[in-house]
Amino acid sequence: MLEDKNFSKTPIASLGEFGLIDRLIEPFTIKNESSENSIGDDCAIINPLGKKIVISTDFLTEGVHFNLGYVPLKHLGYKSVVVNISDIAAMNATPTQILVSIAVSNRFPVEALEEIYAGIKLACDRYSIDLVGGDTASSNAGLVINITAIGLANDEEIVKRAGAKVNDLVVVTGDLGAAYLGLQILEREHSVFLANPNMQPEMEGYDYILERQLKPEARTDVKKSLEDLGITPTSMIDISDGLASEILHVSKQSKVGFRIYEDRIPMDSLTVTTAEELNLNPIVCAMNGGEDYELLMTVSPNDFEKIKNHPDFTIIGHVVDEQQGNFLVLKGSQELSQITAQGWNVFGD
Repeated sequence: MLEDKNFSKTPIASLGEFGLIDRLIEPFTIKNESSENSIGDDCAIINPLGKKIVISTDFLTEGVHFNLGYVPLKHLGYKSVVVNISDIAAMNATPTQILVSIAVSNRFPVEALEEIYAGIKLACDRYSIDLVGGDTASSNAGLVINITAIGLANDEEIVKRAGAKVNDLVVVTGDLGAAYLGLQILEREHSVFLANPNMQPEMEGYDYILERQLKPEARTDVKKSLEDLGITPTSMIDISDGLASEILHVSKQSKVGFRIYEDRIPMDSLTVTTAEELNLNPIVCAMNGGEDYELLMTVSPNDFEKIKNHPDFTIIGHVVDEQQGNFLVLKGSQELSQITAQGWNVFGD
């Protein structure tokens, strides 16, 4: 948590719930016209300004979603916001407000929570969103963070998982698999540290994949890019649980099948070399790793010329009839491998 033993550590009980809230939210300011009030009343007031409201919420639980043995608290606060507003971006909406609820045990001093909220504020400033409410509670099971994200969009702008059509192009943003490989490096070095605390962690050279794991970014920029290209996706989803899992979600909601080409899946060179170093298949990492927070979308084949040369979009396949199923076309052949979801399972062992 707070490594410096000389760092001032204020017991939460010395402030009380309301004193703690006042201290944590003091740095936050309102940025959006749609936020009519901030924390201080029984409810936040959101004025949608004639737009549709989209809402998403997620838990991050210590020991399940993060390990405080290697995750800095400030990074945790930032990431907790990003994973939520990524869902807003996946609806082709603009994130505008968040509500933050934290359950914490008495082993955390006030300064630890301030570190988390410093990360939350950094994300609020980065994405121009307002903190408008939330709650604090005690916990006997470690740190739990719940964030509700709110976004706005014009009715005609909203993109859902249902809507993909046969012959649509399948497109992803950015590159995939890096966050999973970053997690593998963190887990490896943490295990080494637990076995021998005198060993220095070997993190040099892994900067990109570590950042993708510890401090990911939500693709809120994609909405503007699509507008500039004159493209409205027929369906869209964020890649949080792995590309394979998200393909199957869209397949189910849109009642279509997919053909994804292995040699078209975008991966950073460090992702590939790190996977090989760890004796992992890079494609398996990209398909099933998760936590990339890129966007998977389908677009009309009429938009091919608009999108084919864009540096941030990669066409990785096409939509087929539902009866043809979901398959990966293997590199260098026409051999098919059925796509199955092996990514994050919230109730898995």
